[in-house]
Amino acid sequence: MNFTLQVWRQKNAREKGRFETYRAENISPDMSFLEMLDVVNETLITQGTEPIHFDHDCREGICGACSLVINGIPHGGKKGCTTCELRMRNFKDGDEITVEPFRARPFPIVKDLVVDRSAFDRIMQAGGFISVNTGAAPDANAILVPKKHADNAMDFAACIGCGACVAACPNGSAMLFVAAKVSHLANLPQGKPEASRRVRAMINQMDAEGFGNCSNHYECEAVCPKEISVRAIAQLNREYLKSVFTRMA
Repeated sequence: MNFTLQVWRQKNAREKGRFETYRAENISPDMSFLEMLDVVNETLITQGTEPIHFDHDCREGICGACSLVINGIPHGGKKGCTTCELRMRNFKDGDEITVEPFRARPFPIVKDLVVDRSAFDRIMQAGGFISVNTGAAPDANAILVPKKHADNAMDFAACIGCGACVAACPNGSAMLFVAAKVSHLANLPQGKPEASRRVRAMINQMDAEGFGNCSNHYECEAVCPKEISVRAIAQLNREYLKSVFTRMA
């Protein structure tokens, strides 16, 4: 398979970027999108040209590092799929493919397709943790958790913090990410003692980072590679209102 790539190149956050055209030739349909970029980079390096910079780590759909917007859609648009899991057989031979970084004010470009998502780390540091002693693995059965709550907690805990929800949202909102982290712990008894402080701290940090507000476009749910439901945002809103009223009382 052969492709024409329109790739965003940008030296750093201060300089202007531009699209550059590259050819990806003799690509196996079983290659992942990142493996295809590896092939292109090998050619560029052989030619003495600086390779395309992009983020990656596990390449197994776990870490969330592969933050690329492909043909205008974060992670390429295949449902429940990260960029590193996207196979070239999902494209047609001869296709022209546009590759860009995640675009959001709180995600400044580091270089080319690499963005700084440390804003998510600061939100987690603000409250995405518990301080109770959870014990060792066998102690997990000591605290009974209703199955419905356990299932919800596991669903929300699947969030890998990739930032696709932010990149897809017209408002650059991080509500789905924050909601997944808050709702995960809110469904577990171990997360109850700090629930009120947690939700306020994480939302305040989210606002301080410059993320936009949620206005129910549902683009976040559509592109989430772990298919996190917007039910998490509904629970986040309930947790926040409960926290505010409890504090007022």
